[in-house]
Amino acid sequence: MINLELPTSITSKDTLLRQFSLDGFRPISRKYDDLEQKEMPEELYALADLLKAGGGVRKKKPANEPASDENKNGSNMNMINASQQLCWGDVGLFLAMPTIGLGNAAVDAVASPEQKEAFGELFAAMAITEPGAGSDSAAIRTTATLDGDEWVLNGEKIFVTDGYRSKQVVLWATLDKSLGKAAIKSFLVPKGTPGMTVVRTEKKMGLRISDTAQIVFDNCRIPKANILGNPEIAKNAEERKKAFGGVMQTFDNTRPLVAAQALGVARASLDLTQDLLKEKEIELDYSKGYWNLSAVENDLMEMEADFEAARLLIYKAAWMADNKHPNSKEASMSKAKAGRMGNAVALKCVEICGQLGYSKADLLEKFARDSKIIDIYEGTQQIQQLIIARQVLGKGSSAGFLSA
Repeated sequence: MINLELPTSITSKDTLLRQFSLDGFRPISRKYDDLEQKEMPEELYALADLLKAGGGVRKKKPANEPASDENKNGSNMNMINASQQLCWGDVGLFLAMPTIGLGNAAVDAVASPEQKEAFGELFAAMAITEPGAGSDSAAIRTTATLDGDEWVLNGEKIFVTDGYRSKQVVLWATLDKSLGKAAIKSFLVPKGTPGMTVVRTEKKMGLRISDTAQIVFDNCRIPKANILGNPEIAKNAEERKKAFGGVMQTFDNTRPLVAAQALGVARASLDLTQDLLKEKEIELDYSKGYWNLSAVENDLMEMEADFEAARLLIYKAAWMADNKHPNSKEASMSKAKAGRMGNAVALKCVEICGQLGYSKADLLEKFARDSKIIDIYEGTQQIQQLIIARQVLGKGSSAGFLSA
């Protein structure tokens, strides 16, 4: 039986993480949004050390743990909750934090226990999207060729979150273009490896604190051991389908994590809106009947309900991952619902607050700008709906993806 009640080992960190967001992220949020610099904000190193001293946000996943219907204190649920609390402070600063990278989740999903031990602590970006390949996995043209004890990587990746500041990059490449998605593998590439070049960073509407890079790989050589998971290409169609399903498990972990970012932004928008309304002596009264609500109160209650629906979908997807139940459908459902909800809530809060919401006097306009990309990266609405439909119709979920 599914139990979505968070255990004490996870919720005990909530107060610390919320205070960390309030005192650590919020005071520098506007500064680095305006600067949009490539270099790591210097305050983040001290904040990362402080967060680590408080227990951090990651919880190690036990190896070879059997499936269970018990509510485990799992790494996915722990990271979901921590992400929500930290993104309440600032989603861009959260993504820019050393040791918090979307590539880390890819390593957690497909790397062997021996690899995880060898790699140690990571701050890894995830490089998937190419100029000619976004949602179509079979169109990836970056190649990996085995040459003795090294993989030789050639290709170009775009829209790589933390691609400039990260210490490693999880690169998706094909071992054989003729086999399409069946030959796609992921590789851990340390930054500074010869042949790997960050050629530019993007100027963006939102998440301006977190860098988004374009990276070129030109005869970039990495150790043979840096391929994540099984290096063999499956020999028949059924095995290839199963192998690609293993690769796609990365997204089953990361999509609820990205959805949790939308929870943080939406909660921050709702909280700030209610604070601004209180200053005008307008306070939400949950005891009122629906027919007695003002238009603003009605909007706020509908947004709260939408928030709760998204939160429960995310928790279910995370719980299933922690207990080793297949969760591709639920991961996509949580991402689709939360991404749309987060953007809609942030924009509505700007509308309700009028001039205060639109101006830079407060952070509402920034929350709205930041929220849009959460609905796009790690798979757009259309891609999530396609995956959900294929799952419901029993056609599998390997229809496509979009990188972070």
